[in-house]
Amino acid sequence: MANMNIDLNAWFEQAQEQFRGLNPNEPGQWPLLPKLATFAATTLGVLAFGWFTLVSSQSDQLQAERDTEPNLKQEYRGKVAQAVNLGELRKQRVQVEEYVKQLEKQLPGKAEMDALLSDINQAGLGRGLEFELFRPGQVSVKDYYAELPISLKVTGRYHDIGAFTADIANLSRIVTLHNLVIAAPKDVKDAQGNLSMEATARTYRYLDPAELESIRAEKAKQKKGDQK
Repeated sequence: MANMNIDLNAWFEQAQEQFRGLNPNEPGQWPLLPKLATFAATTLGVLAFGWFTLVSSQSDQLQAERDTEPNLKQEYRGKVAQAVNLGELRKQRVQVEEYVKQLEKQLPGKAEMDALLSDINQAGLGRGLEFELFRPGQVSVKDYYAELPISLKVTGRYHDIGAFTADIANLSRIVTLHNLVIAAPKDVKDAQGNLSMEATARTYRYLDPAELESIRAEKAKQKKGDQK
């Protein structure tokens, strides 16, 4: 046992002796033990640096995945709810499509506009109203339909004017009244209890395929011009 302690002490002294007086500028001339120790320390340092770098990158990625988790859960719940209610949603879609078709039927075509204008005029005459103004304006083309404003001015009794507005609302085609102004005529002597009503009637029609194609072509042309 004593001999072993002596041998260990001697070995430690020899090892320490190899580390004394090392020239850092000439590591190639170092004894074997300092070279091995330096190599091991360098290897461990590189491994530690790579490990911490990898762990840090993975940690950031893990945090990013955790941040997206609530949104993914919410999206999953929404899709599950849609899957559960898929049959009901399909029924609602069919109902909406039918409703849209009914509305489209209430929009006259280009060829039917003259007949609709005549219906509006006849609605007023049928109530005994006198037209002082009936002037269609400029057609305004939208994405899927065209809008035609009509400036109106009629005179007649209060109840007849009310009935006329109701008749307009009950037309088979969509006609809306805007900016209504009802007042007594300026010439009170000739009024005879009549009132005058000024309004703008707006009617709408669907666009035929040629008009829709023209609108699409114009939009495509504008988009190309914007990209330039």
